[in-house]
Amino acid sequence: MSETRTALVIGGGIAGPVAATALRKAGIDARVYEAYPGSSYNIGSGLALAPNGIAALDVIGAGDPVRDIALPISTMNLSIGGKVVSVPGLPELPPLQLVDRGELHRVLHDHAVAAGVPFEYNKRLVDVVEEESGITARFTDGSTATADVLVGADGIRSTVRDLIDPNAPGPEYLNMLGFGAIIDDYDGDVAPESMTFAFGKQAYYLYGSVGDGRVMWGANLPHKEYLSLTAAREIPKSHWLGILREIYGDDTPGGEFARRTTEEQLEVTGALHIMPSVPHWSRGRMVLVGDAVHAPSNSSGQGASLAIESAIQVARCLRDMPTPTAAFAAYEQLRRSRVEGVAARAAKANHSKTLGPVARKMMALAAPLFIKMMNQEKTMGAEQRYRIDWDAPVQAGLATV
Repeated sequence: MSETRTALVIGGGIAGPVAATALRKAGIDARVYEAYPGSSYNIGSGLALAPNGIAALDVIGAGDPVRDIALPISTMNLSIGGKVVSVPGLPELPPLQLVDRGELHRVLHDHAVAAGVPFEYNKRLVDVVEEESGITARFTDGSTATADVLVGADGIRSTVRDLIDPNAPGPEYLNMLGFGAIIDDYDGDVAPESMTFAFGKQAYYLYGSVGDGRVMWGANLPHKEYLSLTAAREIPKSHWLGILREIYGDDTPGGEFARRTTEEQLEVTGALHIMPSVPHWSRGRMVLVGDAVHAPSNSSGQGASLAIESAIQVARCLRDMPTPTAAFAAYEQLRRSRVEGVAARAAKANHSKTLGPVARKMMALAAPLFIKMMNQEKTMGAEQRYRIDWDAPVQAGLATV
């Protein structure tokens, strides 16, 4: 029988509210502590949830509320050198779901609150004191909180990760900055419920219809100098629009998207990162979930979905294992190989975003044949068909579900 009765969850983005809701479902009293002064509804732009991510949300009853705010993506295309090739999907699986990140935060927050999860804001973690009977978190405002375990869902710049292991690697900058926008009244040829991943003449971008004549597009702008999100947003949007129009100006339809985007529409989403393998996922009564421990690049299409899965699996392990140490060992056994496999696949895709002009031309020639020969089931099947069996007991050394 588990000795875990209470939990502190650090971070109120995506993984935090999901973890807290799952912990309460597991009979563990969880409370979320968020560093920002309120719910981060307006952070970021769009993201895609894969079928496995939505299925994981169904475990805690949040799947339908998220579907209600999402746009299904039933068709995916690859555009290289002006050639558009359809990418086959996996049979008998629901489509990807495109959601606004801020809206996703809101829905997950509200669902957690409805499940009885308390949230506290302006609580930036600075240190912990771990004792035999529990763990106490210390925050910058001088307050403290104590529970049986502490779950670090505090993102790619995780404080909890540093507390677990001061020598842990940090996120690696991919030499790209992210931008997004939704443009109105676009009369070009963009099919409903479609997403196109485009390799332009100088840089990568993606686009898709979001209904009512509106088109969403996102750019991965090559940028060797690292800029934090704050620093990138301090630069006038007119500057970024000038660069985007120059880089994508000769692309079709990327150039038209860039020219039509206004300063009001442009969303600066900041530096793109990937997390290298983290040696220690837990220590004592502390454990990591989501981007704090595994953040594959946006090329994976799995970042948010993996974070949701891990948040639910750590709750399941704490429910079934007698001690936090045993629970965290089982959790890592369940998750490490899966998330690192996705990260490895995404790393290959990242390389293709920064090809030189000669390699890009070769890629354009080879892409149609590559797509035709690609075994989509082998490449994506295990990722997207993954399902969590909440009712199955987790057993030490046998964590496979």
